[in-house]
This record gives sequence, structure tokens and C-alpha cells, in this order.
Amino acid sequence: MTKQQLHTALNSGRLSKEKINILAAQLVTLPELIEPLLSEVFEQDKSDSFNASWVFDHVMRKKLIYLLPHFEKFTLGIQHLTSESIIRPMAHTCELSMEAYFKTKDKSFHEHVTSEQLERIMTVCFDWLIGEHKVAAKVFAMTSLYYLGMKFDWVHPELKLILEQTAHEGTAGYKFRAGKTLADLKKLGF
Repeated sequence: MTKQQLHTALNSGRLSKEKINILAAQLVTLPELIEPLLSEVFEQDKSDSFNASWVFDHVMRKKLIYLLPHFEKFTLGIQHLTSESIIRPMAHTCELSMEAYFKTKDKSFHEHVTSEQLERIMTVCFDWLIGEHKVAAKVFAMTSLYYLGMKFDWVHPELKLILEQTAHEGTAGYKFRAGKTLADLKKLGF
């Protein structure tokens, strides 16, 4: 697959779940197309398409390591996203990245991800958590912030405060994750 073929596939109408899976499976073998795919994500935020972000999320679930050469572009770009359909998969990618960095302590992430990049993710995750966004983005942001609090000591008290104020509202999924995160924070002494 070429960069042009990828562009055409992502911009030829809404993709079915099956087509997303097929494209993701192809891209797992083509790491050189991750940067053009990420560019498509940010371009599609200006339109009403979200194919690229869904494909990107599926590729990251399989080969998160492919994100590292493009982590700077990723962290600079996510702060400008406006489409809820694109924010959700990008918030999920943030969560996967923070789990790799903090939970599994992936050596590659520790070697390539900078404190400045982590701070950008932290800022955008707080924006997603407290802003008018859909539940999935909030839930992914909440988990990312929990992990980021392992490095930035002021994050856990702030996250706890926000969750205590909002845990009773929202969907069952939001309430569940907020309760779980609050319980995890309590275990850490917050």
C-alpha cells in the first residue's frame, strides 16, 4: 500500500468495521505509513470523517510501538482536536501509551517519551475530563491522568477532587470508572 492508496481508502466514504480491521491489519506490516495515517487523523478533524482515527486506534492496539517515532506530532496535534469521533480513539491511544509508560514500564517508551510530551498529554486529558466531551474520552482521560500522577505529584489530588465532584453524574460507565479510580487513589493515600 502506498501513501496515496491509504489516503484514498480513508477518504472514500465511511468505512465498515470489517474494512477498518482489514486496513489496520495491512498497516501493522507497514510502519512507514503511520506518519501519513496520523496526518490523516488531524486532517479529518477539519471534516466530518473519522475513518483515519478509527484505523489509527486499531493499529495502536496491535503495534503501539509504531507511535514512538511520531509521539511529538501526536502530542502536539491532539490538543487541537474538536471532533468527538476523533477525540475518542485518540484518548484511547493516550491511555494505551500511559499504560505502556507507567504500568508495564516499557523501556522503549521510557527512552523516547519526554516529560514535555507527558505534560501535553496531561493537559489535554484534563481538558477532556472536565470539558463537554463524551464519556469514552473522559474515561480514557481519567485513566491516563491516574498514571500521569505517578510522575506529577499534583495530579492525583486534582484528579480526586474532580472525580469526587462528578462521580455521581454521568453514565453508568463514567460512574464505574470514577469509582474505581477513586478507590485506586485511596490505596495510594489520596
